[in-house]
Amino acid sequence: MSIPDLNLLVALDVLLDEGSVAGAAARLHLSSSAMSRTLARLREVTGDPLLVRAGRGLVPTPRAIELRDRVGSLVQESQRLLRPTKALDLSTVERTFTVRTSDGFVENFGPPLLARLGEQAPGIRLNFLQKADKDSAPLREGRIDLETAVVEASMSPKLRTQALFRDRLVGAISASHPLARTEISFKDYAEGRHVIVSRSGFDEDSMEGKFLPENSRRRVVSSVGGFATALALARNSDLIATVPELHTGSLREGMFSFPLPLRATSFSVSMVWHPRLDADPVHRWLRACMRAVCTPE
Repeated sequence: MSIPDLNLLVALDVLLDEGSVAGAAARLHLSSSAMSRTLARLREVTGDPLLVRAGRGLVPTPRAIELRDRVGSLVQESQRLLRPTKALDLSTVERTFTVRTSDGFVENFGPPLLARLGEQAPGIRLNFLQKADKDSAPLREGRIDLETAVVEASMSPKLRTQALFRDRLVGAISASHPLARTEISFKDYAEGRHVIVSRSGFDEDSMEGKFLPENSRRRVVSSVGGFATALALARNSDLIATVPELHTGSLREGMFSFPLPLRATSFSVSMVWHPRLDADPVHRWLRACMRAVCTPE
């Protein structure tokens, strides 16, 4: 099927409004001969003369009268669609966004983020989903609008990313732990009882382990699925949890935190979204809010 020339709609709208080839040519900044050729094309595609001579002027045919209002509405709607978005009025926005994020992010950054949204855009609802895997399909399919991640080489290059903050690993133990309030040595750390975070349950899949030295060894006695659970166990036992510092700030309140006595790799936590939302003004505002609440003072 051939694709119609939609420019003809604009020309038809002006011709029917002016009732004159010369008048339509002037409005469209065309020559009279070019406008006449356009009218000839319109007659060909519609199978109707559209405008016929009556005395010194042109009058519309019944078909032209039938088309006039419909063509005018179509042209006006296309103009509205193609003009730039009006200035964003957040107070009138009614939308729901779904953010997929890893354990600890919501507890640490969720309250200030929701407070900012409630103040500036009370009609926006924010749904948080636990990040169970690294599958990017939910972003591509529109089931989630934004996620946080440590960007890896395996991530799809078609996704958009922007760094939120640099983070590092720290250790956390109960305030009543025998090692609390002391300088924890490498020997203390290596021989202590550890809880690790691993979605699979296997030590080699631990989320913090990829940032520790390759040959480091820990005495692992428990594995859990998230940093919040690891810290909850450590808070009420003699276990050591190794967790991201900024990511778990609020979760470690009341615990004894310490720098790791070994050389761990720092990492960037980024937000990730699909390109189709790149220019969306409300999504752009949400991303700006995320950056604001995640940037340490």
